Amino acid sequence: MTGLAQPNPAPAAEASTARRGLLLVALAAVLWSTGGLIVRSLETTDVWTTVFWRSVFAAGFLGIFIVVRDRGRAIEAFRTMGAPGLLVAACFATASISLVVALNLTSVANTLVILSTSPLIAAVLGRISLGEQVRGRSWLAMAAAVVGVAIMVSESFGRGAWTGDLMAFVIALCVATATVTIRKHRHVRMTPATCLAAVAAAAVAAPWAHPWAVTGGDFGLLAVFGAVQLGAGLALFVTGARLAPAAEVALVSVLEPILGPIWVWVVLDEHPGTAALIGGGIVLGALAIHMAMDMRRARPIPPAI
Repeated sequence: MTGLAQPNPAPAAEASTARRGLLLVALAAVLWSTGGLIVRSLETTDVWTTVFWRSVFAAGFLGIFIVVRDRGRAIEAFRTMGAPGLLVAACFATASISLVVALNLTSVANTLVILSTSPLIAAVLGRISLGEQVRGRSWLAMAAAVVGVAIMVSESFGRGAWTGDLMAFVIALCVATATVTIRKHRHVRMTPATCLAAVAAAAVAAPWAHPWAVTGGDFGLLAVFGAVQLGAGLALFVTGARLAPAAEVALVSVLEPILGPIWVWVVLDEHPGTAALIGGGIVLGALAIHMAMDMRRARPIPPAI
């Protein structure tokens, strides 16, 4: 029929792509959130040995993933990532090392609160670098995330050193910068960059590590820690971050510190405390409402008859 208003499929398609990207980022956050459980399950492995083997297994997984995905063009994938890939690699390597330093110099509580500012930093960087407008409900969800994480760690917040807090801020800045860079250069495959980051982290940890003083049980856990928790998580993250606004990608990644205590509670029966449950509920609720509003807004409007 002529003269009827036809729906514009572009916004719906774009929203669907963004939702797919955020789903991949959410899956990455779920994998990353198991890190605390794995660390708690290790028997004797020291911090730098953990970082070393985790990075080695992550680099191995990502290297194999790239070879299988790109077949005979794996070397080209590394060569064509260019300066953006090197920046992403530097960000992830710095964040990985800074996390170890931060947790040794300040409290876990301080670290989590400072890390929860990453979406705010990504929103500002995305606005400056990409011109991406941040919706009002996204700002509200970010604020809820910061408040929720602060409530989670309220019972232990404040016990730390300013140097450790500074390193935690470096992590938040690196994650936000990597997120915006991946989004800006979404035509570039960034999986090689994550592989390079893992290699760099292993090289930094090697002088202080004792790689052959690992028990058989710990070695198996470290393999999962590196290949699945870090390697697969990074592959999912860099794929999803290309498809959705930087601020929302960083916001969904806040699932990592929220779900972490839950896995420890469920598997090891370590109750996270009332404050942690209340704070986590606030963050999860804000994310659920945010995503539900996105899905409702993206529904195609039927043509007028």
